[in-house]
Amino acid sequence: MILVSLYAITIPYATMRKDRVESRITVEVLVNMVRHQRCLVRKRKFVSEIKKTIELDLFRKRLIILKFVGLILFMDKNLEDLILKTKPEIIVHAAAYTDVDGCEVNKEYAWKVNVNATRSVVRAAKIIKSYLVYVSTDYVFDGDKGYYTEEDLPNPINFYGLTKLIAEEHVKASDLLYLVIRPSAIYGTGPGKLNFATFIANRLSEGKEVKALVDQFVSPTLNTLLARTIVEAVELKPIGVFHVAGERMSRYDFAIEVAEALNLPRELIRKTTMDEMKWRARRPKDSSLNTVKARKIFKTKFFDNKLALKIFAEEYRSRVR
Repeated sequence: MILVSLYAITIPYATMRKDRVESRITVEVLVNMVRHQRCLVRKRKFVSEIKKTIELDLFRKRLIILKFVGLILFMDKNLEDLILKTKPEIIVHAAAYTDVDGCEVNKEYAWKVNVNATRSVVRAAKIIKSYLVYVSTDYVFDGDKGYYTEEDLPNPINFYGLTKLIAEEHVKASDLLYLVIRPSAIYGTGPGKLNFATFIANRLSEGKEVKALVDQFVSPTLNTLLARTIVEAVELKPIGVFHVAGERMSRYDFAIEVAEALNLPRELIRKTTMDEMKWRARRPKDSSLNTVKARKIFKTKFFDNKLALKIFAEEYRSRVR
């Protein structure tokens, strides 16, 4: 059985499938039902959309049994009891509190969700000897260098990055067979919080101007390709830290590419700088990731921005029809 933990984020839930029909797989989808912002209010719709998305993607294979479990993620005993009861061979821990400014303000909550919950997952996984896939972030880096490799020393400059780094350390310090995946600026369609690419597409579709940073550089990562890579990881079970992300570019250049992929008016995109942003938390100036190591292991072309934007455009159009 595979246990997948999700929060209201754009990690793709849908492509947990096998190309060859060998046996039926149970995928237990753990949705964090915490009373925070809109999550609890929208939980039924959220779970419904996840289920619909997964069923659409898996309809042809008919080999995955889906179970949905609502759980407050930082309730340590409940989380550990669930893992010990279900005994998953594989755990994909993607749940996190990813609101960077929110983490800076709600530090206790951020610590509970991002650190304590991960520690609980690790503790239970060690008992049943699960293979653990942990989804981290590029924000473990300070952004002074850019194009970071897995060997570069993390140095987070905001509380969100700190909690994710400490969670990474809990995973790496365990005796588990583990994989830490670091994506960057995840985007895509599907339920969850609004991401940069969808925000750009929505605004331009409405004929509204949008500002994009010319001096912040990331490696935009399509959720669909990230999911396919996670599927490969479940099969291959590599060990260690891997950067799974797209090509390095500024937020502004990425916004232009999103507009072009959807044939939307790029002239509505206005340049802005990080100095003009009214953030509570600091952001790395260049948190782009070097993905050479991961490219040698995985077949999925997660690094191909043209492919990623083509898929994004198709998925976006299909959802707005």
